[in-house]
Amino acid sequence: MNVIEPRTGTGFTLRKGQRLKVTDLKGEQVSDFFCFMNDNHEEYVSSGRTLDYMSKIFLTTGDTLYSSRSRPMVKIVEDTVGRHDFLLTPCSRETFEIIYNDKCPHHGCEGNLLRAFHQQGLELDSLPNTFNLFMNVKLDEKGTLTVAPPLSKSGDYIILEALADLTVGLTACSALQSNNGSFKPIGFEILGK
Repeated sequence: MNVIEPRTGTGFTLRKGQRLKVTDLKGEQVSDFFCFMNDNHEEYVSSGRTLDYMSKIFLTTGDTLYSSRSRPMVKIVEDTVGRHDFLLTPCSRETFEIIYNDKCPHHGCEGNLLRAFHQQGLELDSLPNTFNLFMNVKLDEKGTLTVAPPLSKSGDYIILEALADLTVGLTACSALQSNNGSFKPIGFEILGK
């Protein structure tokens, strides 16, 4: 198993038919997932298209993530937690300045993903919403969002199957609020050819 150290990220290629198993190694740790189509880096996983077509906010086994051009990209084939969403953007330097009032802010998951994609030849200056694995965002009847501790325990996992060749970025989230006040590693494995 590969390990993403706390507050870092990585990138890789996932081929059609391969499965990505992402494991919360110690519990209560979010992982930001984002991907582009290998054949067209202007086409990426879309929160809006996915929420529209799935007609729900929280995604789990059997659900499909769609691209910005409405093509199926990823299917969730196994999930031991059942709580993942597209509700919030990846944490960034600005997140730590605005929400946490940090004077020397970390570059966050957005910075980690941008670095990972840069190493794969993609020059980007920002990202839209990521698929937030294990994140536990609560929504009340007034529409207020609250970030609660993840429901994931040590060893919980999600398995995503690539429905096309993908360029992938994955993190061990850098925001205290998302991870119940501490930073932990994330494990991942690529299953299949």
